[in-house]
Amino acid sequence: MANIRDLQPRLVWEQFDDITRVPRPSKKEEKIIEFLIDFAKQHSLEWKRDKIGNVVIRKAATAGYEQRPTVILQSHMDMVCEKNSDVVFDFESQPIKTRIEDGWVRAEGTTLGADCGIGMAAALAMLIDEKVEHGALEALFTVDEETGLTGAFELGEGMLTGKYLINLDSEDEGEIFIGCAGGVDTIATFTCPRESAPKGYDFYRFDVSDLLGGHSGDDIDKGRANSNKIAARLMIEAQQDFEGRLSYFDGGNLRNAIPREAYMIFGVPSYRSEDFRAYCNKFIDDVKSEYRPTEPNMRLVLSEMPSVDDVLEEGAQHNLVGALVGLPNGVLAMSQAVKGLVETSTNLASVKFVGREKVIVTTSQRSSIESAKTYAKLMVESVFVLAGASVEHSDGYPGWSPDPTSRLLNLTVESYRRLFATEPIVRAVHAGLECGLFLEKYPELEMVSFGPTIRGVHSPDERLEIATVDKFWRLLCDVVKSI
Repeated sequence: MANIRDLQPRLVWEQFDDITRVPRPSKKEEKIIEFLIDFAKQHSLEWKRDKIGNVVIRKAATAGYEQRPTVILQSHMDMVCEKNSDVVFDFESQPIKTRIEDGWVRAEGTTLGADCGIGMAAALAMLIDEKVEHGALEALFTVDEETGLTGAFELGEGMLTGKYLINLDSEDEGEIFIGCAGGVDTIATFTCPRESAPKGYDFYRFDVSDLLGGHSGDDIDKGRANSNKIAARLMIEAQQDFEGRLSYFDGGNLRNAIPREAYMIFGVPSYRSEDFRAYCNKFIDDVKSEYRPTEPNMRLVLSEMPSVDDVLEEGAQHNLVGALVGLPNGVLAMSQAVKGLVETSTNLASVKFVGREKVIVTTSQRSSIESAKTYAKLMVESVFVLAGASVEHSDGYPGWSPDPTSRLLNLTVESYRRLFATEPIVRAVHAGLECGLFLEKYPELEMVSFGPTIRGVHSPDERLEIATVDKFWRLLCDVVKSI
């Protein structure tokens, strides 16, 4: 099997390979922090760590560039840890297993961590490449971007001195991003008392799997199925037409990922089982047909189960299932200002039974308009409240408003034209970036975001297109030299 360290540009791929060997789940970044500090010490570079764990590594300007402005190269050090259900893997101790396939780098059954490992790798390569000419550099590596933007929220004072910031957390080569959506999580807690399972019932397990999933911002407009919504859709039919009783429901894991898998355990009266199985077969055919263009590998499986001890009380079940069915999900509005840009969306991210009587439902809302984001979270909250749940919201994070007059943007566009003889696409992204939070702390910053092409982000299908890494690196070197 080919080694990714042999790919070009070699210096970047070597750093990326090193990064994949260091466990770095969100909120558990101790090992990658130690790796970055050791890197700085090994190469005699100045470094600083703030209280939350963010790391800045500084490099002086090359000869003749001492009067150039300082440039910040920014990436986050944590990664989304998702794996296929049949894969045994410990993200806290094992290195990611990479492979090369058809022009892409992938992982073996897990997320790859190219988001944002390849951005980190480019920044580290820039710090040690003696051939690149540049003014002073500050490479900022933030913690916990994926589960709360904690590093950006709590960035320590004096960590940055530069005026120009290049965010290395984008996933579409040939596109330069100058704005992003803000976001907030809405989390509901249901109290669901249980009672003994009814007599004369047959019990089943229904599994939804092999969905594409993906990033709940970048991929929300691609028509992909949400595993939680599909399972709830079957359950409400079983509940209304077959006296179905729910015992357990589990789906999704991450607040910022479209859920790929879900399952539930439920029963129907034995005398209705034959009719229900016939209905379920039709349900499976109908749903697969609906999603055939976007979910070609979808698996929906109904399996017989032994009897269970208990089920949710009927009223609690109706409230929970009704909420899961009634929650909005997907694109709520497209931008009227930027063609093709999702303005507002919401994602039913996860449903988790906690202990005996609690069910936690996590959703996330995004919008490039603050007032629309507020309305979206209130819309979701209203469904939960009507269903009797208690609701809380995360602190949320601001969007990044585009500035088409930015000098940094113009330099980046000029570099791209000169290098590749084609016009880059300049746009905003529906995903959340840390840039809005940096602007709150450093309002004088000018920022752009660009990167190589990554697909399947936040899922085990994550893959990094090899050919675009070279273009990403060449553009980064040229922009840094031009500022």
